[in-house]
Amino acid sequence: MTNSTKTEAGVLDLLRRFKSNPTAADHYASERLAQAKAIEPVLKAFEVLPSDTSRKPGPLSGIPVAIKDIIATADMPTTNGSPIYRDHVPAADSWVVERLRNLGATIFGKTVSTEFAWRHPGPTTNPWNSKHTPGGSSSGSAAAVAAGLVPLALGTQTLGSIIRPAAFNGVVGFKPSYGAIPRIGVHPLSPSLDHVGFFARKVDDVALALSLLAGTSASDLHGQPVPAFEVSVTQGLPPLPAPRLAVVHFAKFAKAESEQQQLFGASITRLRSAGADVDDLELSELDHLNWDAINTVLASEAAVIFGDLVARHPEKSSEHLKLLVKTGSDISATDYLKAKKQQQALRDAFTARMAPYDAVLTLPATGEAPEGLDFTGDAAFCAPWTLMGVPAVALPASFGRNGLPLGLQVVGPYRQDIHTLRVAKWIETTLAFQIGLPKIAA
Repeated sequence: MTNSTKTEAGVLDLLRRFKSNPTAADHYASERLAQAKAIEPVLKAFEVLPSDTSRKPGPLSGIPVAIKDIIATADMPTTNGSPIYRDHVPAADSWVVERLRNLGATIFGKTVSTEFAWRHPGPTTNPWNSKHTPGGSSSGSAAAVAAGLVPLALGTQTLGSIIRPAAFNGVVGFKPSYGAIPRIGVHPLSPSLDHVGFFARKVDDVALALSLLAGTSASDLHGQPVPAFEVSVTQGLPPLPAPRLAVVHFAKFAKAESEQQQLFGASITRLRSAGADVDDLELSELDHLNWDAINTVLASEAAVIFGDLVARHPEKSSEHLKLLVKTGSDISATDYLKAKKQQQALRDAFTARMAPYDAVLTLPATGEAPEGLDFTGDAAFCAPWTLMGVPAVALPASFGRNGLPLGLQVVGPYRQDIHTLRVAKWIETTLAFQIGLPKIAA
């Protein structure tokens, strides 16, 4: 088994392999650690690498999982991407990390996040070209999966922080429905918008992760739990054949890069030829209302969360964070409550509009990852689905003119996560795009 084969393997691939070869399971995480150390000077995906990679018993035994650095870990620092928390080691694991440990996963260090999952970037580079951003805010998690260092990583999304970096790095990203995974021990940015989700190499892998990690907590009463389901390690998730797809362009589609637009059109043609029922769907209300509403909610809640912190540590707070606090502090309570009302109304309207369809097909980003590390990309194609709290999947589908990945986004109604994932699995299987590994991991 070559090094390349191992690093391109997904979670289900590895679990099947480990069942027949326990010795491979014993050594897999330590081999990934050696590879991470070798490329970390260029990739810069990790704040902390693990000191213990020994295998634990459980359904995820032998599987290394990287943790975004706003998610608490009791045995290693959680910096939240901020110098204020540079040496902070939490007293307890977050809910989701504790669950992963109980499942036997190997907690494979902490991945770089933008400052408090907002806009001030960390040092992580895109594994396909180190001169380009990996996206944000879940920068390190997306890059680590793309480079083949881990088959699964945790991320969070408040605007576009899972879907966009997944597209930029050429991996599968999944933002479950709002409230699907408790956020105890995850540093908040905007509690009405924050989601915990995953990066992996295949749809099967994020589906398995959700099946094992979805849950409820009395300490996090936001949202509703998704219906329980199981994913067969042997067979994976059954695809939904001949799905009914609603194509959503949004007003900003015209500003997407030409290669991204061409990929979208070509993918629609292939999916229709394979049996999908594909129709255009206008959601103009999301174009007109979404951006103001989501930014009003986010800034208002962030101002309450970070106002005192910025006042106490102005020299350790970025201008991005200071501006967010100021913007949120200037928003009236009436405007905030109006935006919250719009949030629920948009979700209800979307649910009704989706009755004839299985899922939405749209863009995850405007195109390839931008050059430079200061700007992590435009979240406009992700924000509507985050505001409504509906499940969203990013799928790698091609490369652009600069040799960087391009993707597609699949979206479903609220709490229809398994149905949405089955549609995404069918699209993944139909397009049959094999992205491989970037040279940095070869």
